[in-house]
Amino acid sequence: MSDTVVARRSAGAGIEVCTLKRPPANALGLPIIEGLHAALDEAAGAKVVVVSSEVPGFFAAGADIKHMSAVDAKSFTEYGDQLRGVLDRLAAPDRITIAAVDGLALGGGLELAMACSLRVGSASARFGLPEVKLGLIPGAGGTQRLPRLVGRGRALDIMLTGRQVPAEEAHAMGLIDRLVPAGTAEKAALELAGELAGASLPAQQAVIRTVDAAFDLPLEQGFRFEVEQEQELFEAGEAQEGLTAFLEKRPPRFA
Repeated sequence: MSDTVVARRSAGAGIEVCTLKRPPANALGLPIIEGLHAALDEAAGAKVVVVSSEVPGFFAAGADIKHMSAVDAKSFTEYGDQLRGVLDRLAAPDRITIAAVDGLALGGGLELAMACSLRVGSASARFGLPEVKLGLIPGAGGTQRLPRLVGRGRALDIMLTGRQVPAEEAHAMGLIDRLVPAGTAEKAALELAGELAGASLPAQQAVIRTVDAAFDLPLEQGFRFEVEQEQELFEAGEAQEGLTAFLEKRPPRFA
């Protein structure tokens, strides 16, 4: 339908693509928030979800500024809660999510990309959190996720200046995980999704949980949590299946 702002399609076994299509810049208003919720509901059984854009020059350019300028603090906070809600679903370890970024990922658009498990950026992509230029701060997870990806100093540089970070610099600092030629981010993200879909999802979920815990737990507690996650994989049968398949020289039949 012409009024669809987030289109979902299957792209192979266990792989779904959610495409943002709200010209001119994929502003993250309620239509995209609700569209992402609906698309993620439909992709509930997927192992990997790729988030991309069909709007030339934009991944997503943040909030709908014209709409936001007319709201009060309470309404703005409610909007932030709604946006964080769908970003939290992308960040949840129940599946792997990949942001395929061609063009601009600014404000909430970068917060959306950072919520994903992994980010593939093309050489034409640019990234930024320009909220200070509007008298605001990144309010949908940007102040928390960016330092975890690039460190405190680089995060402050990006947020305090509001500057746009070119793709090559973003890759060098760890803001994006793979740098690909211009116009190929979705293709590369789907190739990565194909690699990921063949592994054990419970094991991948455990990896995400343990890596995330590394930012919150003291080292010794992190080691114990790692052991617990590994034990759970044996108890669930994933480890036995993987080891047995390796010895029998056959593809594993993971859950």
